[in-house]
Amino acid sequence: MIKHILLFLIFFFQFCFLRAGIVVLNGLSHTHKVENGKVYRGKLALENNGKQPQNVKLFLQDVSYQADGTIQYSVPESNIRTNAGWIRINTNLINLKAKEKTEIFYEITIPDKVFAPGSYWSAIMVEPVEDIKPDENIQGVSITSVIRYAVQIITDLETEKAKPELKFEGVKMDKENGKTFLKIAVANKGNLYCKPTVTVEIYNKTSGQKAGTFSSQAMGLLPQTSKLFLLNLEKTPASKYNAVLIATDEDENVFAINVELEVKDD
Repeated sequence: MIKHILLFLIFFFQFCFLRAGIVVLNGLSHTHKVENGKVYRGKLALENNGKQPQNVKLFLQDVSYQADGTIQYSVPESNIRTNAGWIRINTNLINLKAKEKTEIFYEITIPDKVFAPGSYWSAIMVEPVEDIKPDENIQGVSITSVIRYAVQIITDLETEKAKPELKFEGVKMDKENGKTFLKIAVANKGNLYCKPTVTVEIYNKTSGQKAGTFSSQAMGLLPQTSKLFLLNLEKTPASKYNAVLIATDEDENVFAINVELEVKDD
């Protein structure tokens, strides 16, 4: 199942890139450490790697995501921790020639007094669109969407007064080609963005012998969101195990729980 999902995602993104031709060159998450009343600036680096000119629309939305794979986009300032009202983009529509690169600039004006410390965020949507053409049946012009990227703009305020609070919300085992995968749902119940890594230490329940330590990739986790962390336990023998799940962020905040795991034969 995991293999099929990965193949689907590879084909899906290849299709999207070929169709859209637009690439965000400097990442899909931009973090700024900010202070009340100050102005900050950033930029998005874009490239049209296609063979045809491409129109690109830019606009702000609020965004949230959960470990079950759902991503919710909503109108700006609908999230209690939105910063969409602080952000201004220098343009909302551009045209990139084939192989052309450009930079889109944005400005963040922090209010004189923000309600509470912690992370605030929204996303600049980068959406390639088909050529703008007059519509004989509708006054004006019509724009047909192709695909879009969400570039998170995260502002961290008074971080010394805020902290992430990670919670393990679910543990599931999967088998694929003789390997065991551990899927761990982790939520950030705190008020500060972080990038945790999840590690599991497993011990044979009968002998107490350590069977291995396995880690996930680090992933960004916004407040009040959750993600699914995937750990490859490789060819761990079928047995019952005691395990310690450990989530560690980039500031070495550590969250841990004890669980029992069972690896079954195929």
